[in-house]
Amino acid sequence: MVTILVVDDSAMDRHLAGGLLRKRAGLEVAFATNGREAIEMVRSRPVDIVLTDLQMPEMDGLSLVEALRSEFPAIPAILMTAHGSEEIAVRALQKGAASYVAKRNLAQELVTTIEGVLEIARADRTQRIVLDCLVKTEASFLLTNDVTTIAPLVGHLEESLMRMKLCDQTELMQVAVALREALVNAIEHGNLALTSELRELDYADYASLGAARKHQEPYASRRVHVAAIETRSEVTYVIADEGQGFDPSTLPDPTDPSNLEKTSGRGLMLIRTFMDDVRHNASGNEITMVKRWGSEPAIER
Repeated sequence: MVTILVVDDSAMDRHLAGGLLRKRAGLEVAFATNGREAIEMVRSRPVDIVLTDLQMPEMDGLSLVEALRSEFPAIPAILMTAHGSEEIAVRALQKGAASYVAKRNLAQELVTTIEGVLEIARADRTQRIVLDCLVKTEASFLLTNDVTTIAPLVGHLEESLMRMKLCDQTELMQVAVALREALVNAIEHGNLALTSELRELDYADYASLGAARKHQEPYASRRVHVAAIETRSEVTYVIADEGQGFDPSTLPDPTDPSNLEKTSGRGLMLIRTFMDDVRHNASGNEITMVKRWGSEPAIER
């Protein structure tokens, strides 16, 4: 049984989030009203993920994220953001939160966000074998449009970072989240040409169209190319799809915290927050992500 600790001073919001989570089999939900209470609960019982509001009395969400990173780095924190909390949300992502969900989108995105982070956390926990002596690794991968291949690949790349002892558990989780978001974008928006507008309008139609295009040409034969280069000072990932691409100049401004409230561009916001250098090629079908060790994540490019 997976335990999700929901932290929010609003009883209504706790009830809403808890109700959505309980619909998913295998999830147990616990509650805390502020960060201080949450830390005490984590100290006294097993918790797999902390889902937290940002603005709370006694200890707010930002302070909770920092405390978790210091004392319980293997427990990922997911933020629930509301209008007016964008600035603190960006700071919390920089300080160690694994992902976020806008409160107004809880019904549509909460469970899938939890499942995505759980997927990464499980892969992480089953691959914590730390080896010495590697100085540099280079690897290339070719993926089909099956999203179930993403978690094993991300887990493999995490294990490689662990072998080189390059980052702590929080940085490892953030790199994994960035990788997952970029790979999902390459498959869904790149190879399958699914639009963010359709996702926002009707997720069921979005998923149905994606399932159909996996068996239709020209989409079915398209592949995702992944290159990973790791050194003692940085890791570089290059992810390219075989879709028609897009104009990178139309991407939302990652330095504008108001973009946290938008469903479209959410993945790119996480990628740009967690990685130190993010750039697209001119045709928009290739993304290069660089994480330098010993540096704070930055969203300004």
